[in-house]
Amino acid sequence: MGLFSTKAVAEIHEDGDGNELHRVLDAKTLVMLGIGAIIGTGIFVLTGTAAANHAGPALVLSFIIAGVGCAFAGLCYAEFAAMIPVSGSAYSYSYVTLGEFVAWFVGWNLILEYLFAGATVAVGWSGYVVSLLNQIGVHLPEALTNAPFGKGVGHYDIVRTGAIVNLPAVLIIGLISCLCYVGIHQSARVNTVVVAIKVAVIILFIGFGSWYVSGANWQPFIPPNTGEFGHYGWSGVVQAAGIIFFAYIGFDAVSTAAQEARNPQRDMPIGIMVSLLICTVLYISVAAVLTGMVPYHDLNTPAPVAMALDRYQGLRWLAGWVKLGAIAGMTSTMLVMLLGQPRIFYAMSRDGLLPPIFRRVHPTYKTPSFSTVLTGVAAAAVAGMLPVTILGELVSIGTLMAFVVVCIGVLILRRTRPDLKRPFRVPAPAFVCTAGALICAYMMLSLPHDTWLRLIVWTAIGLLIYFFYGYRHSELRKQGL
Repeated sequence: MGLFSTKAVAEIHEDGDGNELHRVLDAKTLVMLGIGAIIGTGIFVLTGTAAANHAGPALVLSFIIAGVGCAFAGLCYAEFAAMIPVSGSAYSYSYVTLGEFVAWFVGWNLILEYLFAGATVAVGWSGYVVSLLNQIGVHLPEALTNAPFGKGVGHYDIVRTGAIVNLPAVLIIGLISCLCYVGIHQSARVNTVVVAIKVAVIILFIGFGSWYVSGANWQPFIPPNTGEFGHYGWSGVVQAAGIIFFAYIGFDAVSTAAQEARNPQRDMPIGIMVSLLICTVLYISVAAVLTGMVPYHDLNTPAPVAMALDRYQGLRWLAGWVKLGAIAGMTSTMLVMLLGQPRIFYAMSRDGLLPPIFRRVHPTYKTPSFSTVLTGVAAAAVAGMLPVTILGELVSIGTLMAFVVVCIGVLILRRTRPDLKRPFRVPAPAFVCTAGALICAYMMLSLPHDTWLRLIVWTAIGLLIYFFYGYRHSELRKQGL
């Protein structure tokens, strides 16, 4: 068997038919899961840093670029999710189309995506909780609310900040992990309530904040480049798109729950595309209002939406509610991220590429128990030690890599297996799949050099694990395929 041997679609369907997980999610719940994952740190935190450091008011264009790339990738995900309704997301899709080695590479990057996404959101959550507590007169020690490491002046500089640990981020990861351990149905119920709260708060911000927008803050719309790639100008717009792409990964998280959907052939495309459409409209609206309320260079803060409201006496009443909404929003995002990661572990272990303990399912709760605990511990450690700038960039590059592979995979499978039943089909696949792959690749190339270096190191670690364990224990290899 070669490195690029593929897994049969029929075999993947058999994996799903012998389901150890509960099928309890309908289309509405999947849409809520998507919105829960998409709307979080991206809208409440990264909007500020991306505008201040890269795009200025043209952040609106960055969201449009990222949204178009996601729309194309989302259509490709929808075709795969309806055709191959099992846990594993892009990992399982890659196994069918591009072979085991590429599937491992994608799965390993999905681990990077979900693990660091949960940690990134936890850091943003901590920032809003600290801000809200300060507003009511409760002041936590800075040494216990900040990461001990930060990003230095140079591309590759990591510096000590003097803090000990971001304790609120660690605690919320632990709490969410406990909820994920108990079960997908309970987690989805909590998520639905939280999503309703945060969408209501975002609509309030857009509605009331629009009255305080000043056209002067949108000038110049695309600030002139400073001479450094990615620091304003068109390169800054594209680099901001690559960074805020992290904000859109919720529909990818929806696909990881395919094996727990009641009618995945119908419900998965609805969950993916509807959640993506709703969130794109909200993102563009918030970016326009936020950069119109506050000069873009003042937005480099962990809580930019709250800061914008605090600047206006007539809006301060809303600031507390927005902080509560942001906290709720990021809680649901963490919930979906920490639900997705164990299911990637589950799928890779099912195929023999990770040890059997990763596919252990709790006899009562029917959740991947060991993987959920491991994910929580790892995410808590990362959230407690690193700042949001480093974490967000790492999540984006891992996500973009997976999206490129999925877009290409749809084209390959259309050619190699035209006979397969496709409950949902990507329209104009030659254009949609190619455009999706190119846009995502372009955003990847725009990300900072140090992010690429960290991706290379992460990939090297993954290759060692694959060749020393996964290659030898692969279920396909045992079958002689």
